[in-house]
Amino acid sequence: MDAPELEGPLSPPSTLTPSKLERFISCPLSFRYAYVDRLPEPPSVHQVRGTVVHRALELLYAAAPKDRTPAAAREALVAALAEHDASTDAAALGLVGEAREAFRRECAALVEGDFALEEPHAVNPVGLELDLRCRVEGVELRGILDRLDRHGEALTVVDYKTGRAPTTERAAGRLGGVSFYALLCEEVLGERPAEVRLVYLRDRLVITRTPTDQSTRGTRQRALAVWAAIERACASGDFRPNPSRLCAWCAFRDRCPAAGATAASSA
Repeated sequence: MDAPELEGPLSPPSTLTPSKLERFISCPLSFRYAYVDRLPEPPSVHQVRGTVVHRALELLYAAAPKDRTPAAAREALVAALAEHDASTDAAALGLVGEAREAFRRECAALVEGDFALEEPHAVNPVGLELDLRCRVEGVELRGILDRLDRHGEALTVVDYKTGRAPTTERAAGRLGGVSFYALLCEEVLGERPAEVRLVYLRDRLVITRTPTDQSTRGTRQRALAVWAAIERACASGDFRPNPSRLCAWCAFRDRCPAAGATAASSA
């Protein structure tokens, strides 16, 4: 497939985050639209549900350990939903009636899922929605950690997931983001986490990994390699589409030159 006619040079984004890294790998053209051209992406129910649940858990874990009860979690969710109702995302989604109630029930089930996987009163968070940034060989890496816990001398990175858990074959790829966070902890805090955890609230499953010298070095090299590819694409203006099953959910499908080919191949 020929590359679309795109002009360069272009300016890359100011930071590299796990979501930007994975977006570029998944589809360079989608990356350009989102992070270089900064075209708006309408919110999806899945994304907004994740935002509400993350906010509710942030409020829960900000409370004293003895106060992290199921009742407190429900109160935290009420507060998070009130914030959502006042947001532009709520207006954009336009959920009413049964659709709105279903959204709220799904959020409640996800928040309750945390109690099936963890003991909130026993958690010692030292960071909630923790924004970490560092420069590595001239590249500014950034990540927002859902939760950073300390147990004794050890740090644990916790990343909440509100979607379905991956298959065994795809689990390693999903750990890429938290491996990125482990690198940030090492660079910014001077301490490598003993463990990184993906907490799948819907399926009530936890996937863990222990960072090592090799994995941290590999994450660093991968980030720098992807950034170099982003800079080359910005210099040339060549951001090629990468048709896949993800195209069905892409906000930029209407402007993508590969959209017709994707539809034809899936027909």
